Amino acid sequence: MFIFVKKIILKSSDFIFQDQTSHIESDSFSWIAPSNIALVKYWGKKEPQLPANPSISFTLNDCKTETTLSVVKKKDEDSNFSIDVFVDGKLNEEFKPKIYKFFERIVLYQPFLKDYHFKIETQNTFPHSSGIASSASGMAALAMCLMSLEQELNPKMTSDYFYKKASFLARLGSGSACRSIESEIVVWGKNKTIKGSSDLFGIPFPFKIHPKFINYQDTILLVDKGVKQVSSSVGHSLMENHPFAVQRFKQAHQNLEKITECLTTGNLDDFISVVESEALTLHAMMMTSQPYFILMKPNTLQIIEKVWEFRKQTNLPICFTLDAGANVHLLYPEFVKHEVKQFIESELVMFCENNSYICDSIGMGAYQLSI
Repeated sequence: MFIFVKKIILKSSDFIFQDQTSHIESDSFSWIAPSNIALVKYWGKKEPQLPANPSISFTLNDCKTETTLSVVKKKDEDSNFSIDVFVDGKLNEEFKPKIYKFFERIVLYQPFLKDYHFKIETQNTFPHSSGIASSASGMAALAMCLMSLEQELNPKMTSDYFYKKASFLARLGSGSACRSIESEIVVWGKNKTIKGSSDLFGIPFPFKIHPKFINYQDTILLVDKGVKQVSSSVGHSLMENHPFAVQRFKQAHQNLEKITECLTTGNLDDFISVVESEALTLHAMMMTSQPYFILMKPNTLQIIEKVWEFRKQTNLPICFTLDAGANVHLLYPEFVKHEVKQFIESELVMFCENNSYICDSIGMGAYQLSI
C-alpha cells in the first residue's frame, strides 16, 4: 500500500535506491502501459535522454503494452545482467540488447538489478506491423514492473516517489515513455507554464481540462507500416547543429502555453491551429536538417488535404497530428465521432495501407494487473 506523503524531487541523485528494508527471493509483476501522442512535440535531446524543449501529450487508451516481469534471486554473485525476453510468448533475442542498454542506464538508480534473473514477457494490444511506435508503451510498462520490484524491497516508498521514479526510469529507455505513466494529459520538460515541470520526468497536466476534451478521440490512419528510413534517435541528434533549432525550442515553449489555455478554456479553433502547426514544424525540422530526410509519404499529404477540405466544408473541429513517421493521427471531440467515422470510411481509408486504421481515445495511464 502506498503512503501518501509529498516528496520534492530536485535532481537525478534523489532517485538512487538506498533504503532497502525487505528481501525477496522471487516474485512477478504485471503492468499495462499505453502509448501517447504529443500535441507539442519533443524533438532534440541532451544526454542522458533530456529534452531540448518541453512537450505535452494525450495518453491513449487502447494502444498499450502488457508486460510481466518475473524475478528470481541469483544463487551466485556476478556483475552481469541476467535477462530473458519473450515477445508474444516466444523467446526473442533481438530485444535483449535494447533491454541490456536500458539496464546499464538505470543500474545506478536500481543496483539490485544485478542480484536477480529477469524474465520479461511482453505483448502489444496493437499489431506490431501497425506503424505505431511501441517504445513508449513498452518502456513505460517495464519501468512500472521494475518500480513494483523496488517497492517490494522498500515498502515505505511514497506514491508520489513511485510514479515520478517510474517516469524517470522510463525516460532513460525511451524519452517519450515518461509521458505514458499516469494521467490523460502529461507534460514533460521544464517550462514556466506548468509548475513542477521537469526535464527528468513527466507530470500530470495540473489544470482541470475543459469538458470538450474529455474522452477526446484519436484515430490513427496507417499510411505506412514499414520501418522508418531514419530512426527517431538519429533525427533527435540532427537538432544539435540545426540552423533553426533555437527558434524551434522557443516556439515549443510558446505553443505549450497556448495549448494549456486551449485545454482549459475549450478553444478548439486555437487547439487545432497549434496542434497542426506543431506536426508540420516537426517534419519541417527533418526536411531542413543536415542530412535532410522526409518521413511523410504522398498519402500522408493526401490525407492532410482531405482533412482541411472536410473541416472547411463542415466546420467540424477535426485536426491531424503526426509523429516521426508517415501515419496520421486524427484528433476530434467525441461529439463528432459519428461524422468523422463516415468521413474516414468514405474519403480517407483508401490512403491507408490495406485500408487499416485504429480507433483510440484519451486514457488514464498505466495500471497494474493482478497475477
